[in-house]
Amino acid sequence: MNQLITSMSALWQRIPKPVLFGVAVLLQCLLLVLMVVDRVQILREGTEVTLQTQPVDPRDLLRGDYVVLRYDISQVAAGALAGKPAESRNPAVFVKLVPNADGVYAAVSAHAEPVPVTAPEVLIRGRVSYSCGSHIRTFCDKLTVKYGLESYFVPEGEGGKLEQARNQQKLRIVAAVLPSGRAAIKRLLLDGQPVYEEPLY
Repeated sequence: MNQLITSMSALWQRIPKPVLFGVAVLLQCLLLVLMVVDRVQILREGTEVTLQTQPVDPRDLLRGDYVVLRYDISQVAAGALAGKPAESRNPAVFVKLVPNADGVYAAVSAHAEPVPVTAPEVLIRGRVSYSCGSHIRTFCDKLTVKYGLESYFVPEGEGGKLEQARNQQKLRIVAAVLPSGRAAIKRLLLDGQPVYEEPLY
């Protein structure tokens, strides 16, 4: 074993540093490409769902050039999960969404595992931001869930207008959701009209 480690170390030292640097850069580029491809897949193939935003505490100010977002589906009744053990402090949950008469999706149930849905139902994956109990982790009666849709980058100087619209509940987002539950923001709607469209790349 020691001989193998020694020979591997010797081989590693023989590789020129510019080659190692080139490999490191190539790996970073590959990771970046994989991230872009993953996001493009969500935006292209995901089912579109419209979500209503909610006012955000004034202390949660615009940070840089992005707007902080919260939704009607950010607070979900635990239902059958209430009081059950949670696998971790921030367990994953799958929330079933159903559109109302206005086409806005609302949460109808929360599940620890994926459950079957039929169109127009959609299952979106999120993480509970906390769980009940001190030494035993359990699901609360109400779950605060984050879906990775809680911020959106905007052009400089545009955030104030969007924050005002958000706090007046005039701002909605359209998210793309894959069958796996992964989601990404696709566009922003102001008074029902598209104002920002997320490019595919």
